[in-house]
Amino acid sequence: MENLYKVEATGNVKPVLLMIAVQTLYAVVNIMLKIVADDGMSLSVLVAYRFFFASAFIVPLALIFERKSLQYVTGKVLFQGLLCGLFGGSLLQGFYVKSLALTTAVYVTAMLNLIPAVTYILSVTLRLEKSNLGTAGGMTKLLGTLTGIGGAMILTFYKGRRLCLWSTNIALLHREPSSHDAPIGSLLLGCILAFAAALSYSVWLIIQTKMSEKFPWHYSIAALTSATASILSVIFALSTERDWSQWKLGWDFRLLTAASAGILASGVCYPLLAWCVRRKGPLFTSAFCPLMLVIVTLSETLVLDECLSVGR
Repeated sequence: MENLYKVEATGNVKPVLLMIAVQTLYAVVNIMLKIVADDGMSLSVLVAYRFFFASAFIVPLALIFERKSLQYVTGKVLFQGLLCGLFGGSLLQGFYVKSLALTTAVYVTAMLNLIPAVTYILSVTLRLEKSNLGTAGGMTKLLGTLTGIGGAMILTFYKGRRLCLWSTNIALLHREPSSHDAPIGSLLLGCILAFAAALSYSVWLIIQTKMSEKFPWHYSIAALTSATASILSVIFALSTERDWSQWKLGWDFRLLTAASAGILASGVCYPLLAWCVRRKGPLFTSAFCPLMLVIVTLSETLVLDECLSVGR
């Protein structure tokens, strides 16, 4: 009996630790993406390179460790993989990096706190989760949803004071970093795009949940997501970016960012997310998104010389 409790405890702790690792990697990559976006790198090209590196990393792993999954690939699985690549890849990252360019990493990450709320609404609507409003757990989920929506509204429309807590004299951005005095139009557009990214992320989690029911191979799901996202992102980048110099990567921070975003934030995190979604469901996975806000806030203050503010 004691060994059974140990196994159950390990099974409950492992998804938590993995999601903490995922959000930490996301936070680090977010700061890097903000720096290269400010440096003038084409955002569509950045997204394309990200998924190229992701595919180059995860596809061989899927072929090595889950070769038997190939016999279970059907037209439905391929279609779900295409949807994962669209919502969890090209659309998500396209909205996200553009919102980063218009606002700050803290702004965007705070808006992404809507992911648990949106995921909860979609899960209940599609009957993947039960509302159970008559129970304490159900009311907690509802209150969490309302809190997330309220926080996003405050962030968008309330203009608060700037809080410059400390400075390390490290400013990696090439411009004045604070977006507090940025045009309201840019901030609102950035928030709208960040919300679109949150919506895409939530839809992606729902699709993964349905996909993993019949196709329970997380490396293969990640490979399909990255490969389709790579194709879609390259098509979009080629149709929008006419400056071929943007496609040249030297041995610099742009290459490091594209490779890190692809290998770490996609190649490593996607299989972990797929595993956690299959084990714990989309709502559990999305509940860890606020952790990224804490890490990004501290990081942006330390290395980007950003001041904190309540609202815009």
